[in-house]
Amino acid sequence: MIKKIIEKIGFSEAFLLLVALGYVTLGIFDFHLLHKALYVLAKLLVHIVPVLLIVFVLMFLTQLFFDSRKIVRLFGKDSGFKGWAFAIVGGIVSSGPIYMWYPLLGDLKEKGMKDSLIAAFLYNRAIKIPLLPMMIHYFGWAFTIALSVYMILFSVITGVVVERLTQGGPEK
Repeated sequence: MIKKIIEKIGFSEAFLLLVALGYVTLGIFDFHLLHKALYVLAKLLVHIVPVLLIVFVLMFLTQLFFDSRKIVRLFGKDSGFKGWAFAIVGGIVSSGPIYMWYPLLGDLKEKGMKDSLIAAFLYNRAIKIPLLPMMIHYFGWAFTIALSVYMILFSVITGVVVERLTQGGPEK
């Protein structure tokens, strides 16, 4: 029966229907718990929606101002050092939850961004500029610089490995 519903209306819609049904059921049996759950959901949405808006605006701007040829030139097969530099710096300066960047990176991948640069971008998100002073305070300059340099270097190695593993896969 569930399989037929999923085939008829789609998985996303069926999941939404199931969640709504869960909330209605919860409201029937424990209205106070439903109220608490909706409050937590509202707090989560307050935190997520602004970041989602930023990502969607960035996606809109990339669609508007960057054509596929420019993306391929910056992040494609022959992007070279410039592509790596943009991916590394972009990963370091990016902020917000990582999953919010997935739609934008997926859009860039469709336009020709290499898997290696996506991996490097995601790897370098671990370097947080606002947290570096605290890291220096607790661990010292030498450790902070060494760790940051190693993370950048290993992001390139990871990117190369990811590119080799995904080369010739089902998407290519």
